[in-house]
Amino acid sequence: MRKFLVVLDDSQECLNAMRFAAMRAAHTQGGVEILSVIPPDEFNHWIGVGNVMKEEARERIVAHFEVFAKWMRDKMAIDPELVIREGEAVSEILAQVREDDEVGVLVLGAGTGKAGPGPLINQLTRNAGVLPIPITIVPGDLTKEQLEAIT
Repeated sequence: MRKFLVVLDDSQECLNAMRFAAMRAAHTQGGVEILSVIPPDEFNHWIGVGNVMKEEARERIVAHFEVFAKWMRDKMAIDPELVIREGEAVSEILAQVREDDEVGVLVLGAGTGKAGPGPLINQLTRNAGVLPIPITIVPGDLTKEQLEAIT
């Protein structure tokens, strides 16, 4: 089964990327894999504090995932899977794409602010030539109706 890999983060545009991935998966009998990356621990010298922070991050990720997963299950009949990795976001996204042969498309949401589409898009498009799959960039200001029309 072909899976759409979408990145779960705290960005506003993440919502449209999730919607797009779920809608495309529903229309193509595919699946959705949601990846969240915990950044490198800044408190390496305080191992106990670092471990607590990682566990709190995992709990937040799972809670955030469950909101999207419930919507996908209820509205799209898609049962997404969650993958949590630790490290630098771009490196971990590339590693996940290479390690999971079922991932067929990377879906990213583009920011709408003056800062541009976002750091993930900027960095990953530079690596697009070496990715074994296409990247779909979903504009962050598309409405739900517009997403439905294009998926």
